[in-house]
Parts: sequence; structure tokens; C-alpha cells
Amino acid sequence: MTALRGLWPEVQDTCTSLGLMLLLVLFMGLARVVTRLQLHTFMMAHTFVLEFLATFQLCFCTHELQLLSEQEPAHPTWPLTLIYFFSLVHGLTLVGTSSNPCGVLMQMLLGGMSPETGAIRLLAQLIGALCSRYCISALWSLGLTKYHLNERTFVCRNPIQVDLPKAVITEAICSFIFHSALLHFQEIRTKLRIHLLAALITFLVYAGGSLTGAVFNPALALSLHFKCFDEAFLRFFIVYWLAPSLGKHIFTNMITKLGYFKMICNGRLGGSVG
Repeated sequence: MTALRGLWPEVQDTCTSLGLMLLLVLFMGLARVVTRLQLHTFMMAHTFVLEFLATFQLCFCTHELQLLSEQEPAHPTWPLTLIYFFSLVHGLTLVGTSSNPCGVLMQMLLGGMSPETGAIRLLAQLIGALCSRYCISALWSLGLTKYHLNERTFVCRNPIQVDLPKAVITEAICSFIFHSALLHFQEIRTKLRIHLLAALITFLVYAGGSLTGAVFNPALALSLHFKCFDEAFLRFFIVYWLAPSLGKHIFTNMITKLGYFKMICNGRLGGSVG
């Protein structure tokens, strides 16, 4: 009975954090509904607000998830379960947005998005990432749980535990695998695709989390580690901005060359048949 009483405050704090994340998801969902109703005739504003809300939601929830995962470092199953669950939540609620600059750049390079729309989305992601950081700082200052310490946002909690080349390779490979899956899972029905992507994200975090945090999202990295960018900008810029972009660029080049190769083969086959 004494053990249960000692455990109860921790359970309350965990439930409070989970409740805050779910409340934010509901609030962002309502904001998206209002945006679609009120701004559907203003395409640029509509695009900006939806991308802003999506990035804000992703970054806010990841801040809380990171906080919860640090409370039970010896039991990684619970944090991974939460990552899988909230990856499902984001997959279901953030349809039509990317919340990742690498995804926007890939669509622009493949010709699926105009430069103007891409610039609007990138700006929205940057602002959303920074706003989420300041909002989470204000929330933690309220001290709703014993984990919520405002001082956390003002110190660099360096997640890079390996040397620079290995860190770059880790983030580049994670980005490559993730964007490859995004493209190849498009033919799969939506419900199954969301589960597969959530499982993939959970696996990537499990595999690379102890090395770099396995962020593979420049906007999310900026929100999570803004203070680290301030103290060691070049190192974090290379690992969390250039490396994911490199992984995405390699994948885009492979897709482009593969498409070009198929066109050549089809042309040759067509010529031989004729």
C-alpha cells in the first residue's frame, strides 16, 4: 500500500503530461477546422496556417515525450509505446501537411510543389517550431508536474553521443529511410500506411536515439535543441540540417535517375517492338 502511495504522484504527473498533449491535439484540430472554413479562398494563408499548426503540434508533443522518456531511462518500452501512439495521432490528424522541411524540399525537387508554396510551408514550419518552444517554456513555468522545469529550455541538453561523421551518417540514413518509406507506402491504404509509418518512426528512434536522438527533421531539431544551436551552431547545423537534407537529396536523385532509366528502357522496348 505504501509502495502504491509512493508511485501515485508519478502516475499523476505522467497522466497530466499525456492529458496536456491530447488537449493540444484537440485544440489544433479545432483550429484546423476553423482555418479550412474561414481561409479556404485564401490559398497562401490557408497553406501557411495549416503547416504552422501541424509543426506546432509535432514539436509541442515531442517536447513532452522527450521529458517523459527521461524519467524512465531504464525502461525504454514505455517511451517507445508513447512514440508509436503519438506517431499514429499525428498521422491521423496532420494529413496534407509535412511538418518537415526535408519533405517540402523533396516535393519541390520532384516537381510536386511550386517554389512559392514551398517557401510558405518552410516559413510556417520555422515559425511553428520556434513558437512551440516558447509556449512549452511558458507551460513548464507553471509547474503542473514535478517534471516541468522552466530551466530545461534554457540549457543545451546535447543529444549527440558520437563523433561528427557517425552523427551525420545516422541522421542521413534515418532521413533516407523515412522519406523512402513515405513514397513507397503511398500505394498502401491509409489505415495500414499510418501504422507502418508509426512503426518505422518508433524503430528509427530506437535504433538511432542513443546516438543523435534520431530527429531527422530540421524544424523539430531547431525546436528541441535551440540552445545547442546557439552554443555550437556549426556542429548542430551539420548534423540536424545538412545530414537529413543530404539523405533526402540522395533519395531524390535515386528516384529521378530510376525514372529516367525507366523512360530509356521503355523507349528502347517501344522502338524494338515497332
